[in-house]
Amino acid sequence: MNSDWKAYLESQHALIEDGRVVHFGNAGTELANTRSETILSDLSHFDLIQFTGEDAQSFLQGQVTCDVSRPDSSSASYGGYCNAKGRILASFMLWCDSDGYLMQLPCELRAGIQKRLSMYVLRAKVRLGDASDVMVRLGLAGDDAPGLIQRIFGELPALRLGVSHGKKGSVIRLPGERFELVVPLGQAPEVWQDLSREAEPVGTRCWDWLEIRAGIPVILPETQEQFVPQMVNLDTIGGVSFQKGCYPGQEIVARTQYLGKIKRRMYLANINGNIGLGREQIPVASGDELFSADMDGQASGMVANAAPSPGGGFDVLAVIQISSVESGRMHWKSLDGPALDIIQLPFAIDPP
Repeated sequence: MNSDWKAYLESQHALIEDGRVVHFGNAGTELANTRSETILSDLSHFDLIQFTGEDAQSFLQGQVTCDVSRPDSSSASYGGYCNAKGRILASFMLWCDSDGYLMQLPCELRAGIQKRLSMYVLRAKVRLGDASDVMVRLGLAGDDAPGLIQRIFGELPALRLGVSHGKKGSVIRLPGERFELVVPLGQAPEVWQDLSREAEPVGTRCWDWLEIRAGIPVILPETQEQFVPQMVNLDTIGGVSFQKGCYPGQEIVARTQYLGKIKRRMYLANINGNIGLGREQIPVASGDELFSADMDGQASGMVANAAPSPGGGFDVLAVIQISSVESGRMHWKSLDGPALDIIQLPFAIDPP
């Protein structure tokens, strides 16, 4: 997180730990209001890799799962970066502006992914840089968000993952009536002030919950190299192209799609029940294993993302054996652990 921006947020009563805004005074109230009010969140827990140069598009096209010829100045795309075995090293959102392409991914992964991608530049005319401290990312969600953005930014993308650019920054329309605002550092305090007059500032765990409810997977250090793209529904949200050329892991990803049977998929669920002892709540976390009676003691799934739910417990995106979901209940950490209640995703999963 940029130090100047951190100081500004702290002046607005933000409690910041490990580069994340924990809350602006009352985490419980902020989470409860996220379900029904218009909220504003800092997104500095995501970093940006910038790709510039005349070969930026062709370089990225040969590295990632999405079709890089599709995102232009008016659209964004989800995507993944895989190892040679087709396992995801990072998920991201990609878009372009007048300077090149911007890849947004968790800040814990940015340095390693940037270094790995840089190894493959060779003679390509492309430069990779860390743009995280140059532009501030803000999340806005709720019924009043579209009108608020129109009044402040003057233009609103009409389509899902549409992008508009203006004097105050860029606006990306996300699934679930959410918007990301990408604002130059110097203008960020003014934009925050304008937005916070009508939107409630909240901690980043509130935004995590909205991402989960929208069904958007975020690969974290705990889940790197655990899933092929189809397991986290990256193909369903437009993050995988099966018509483009080669990229690391492409053969395995394509074989899984056309020749194999996808045995695991990502589901939305709530984990409630007796989580924790007394008033201490043990958090559900990325990488936690899930169990079901049909797997003879072996794990039947893994939590990809988790966040406290306004309704109680934790909402999760979990990659689970399809047969386990069909045959019975899944449990957190052991067969005696709290059960998962499956919630319908906001989009249909392609049948295996």
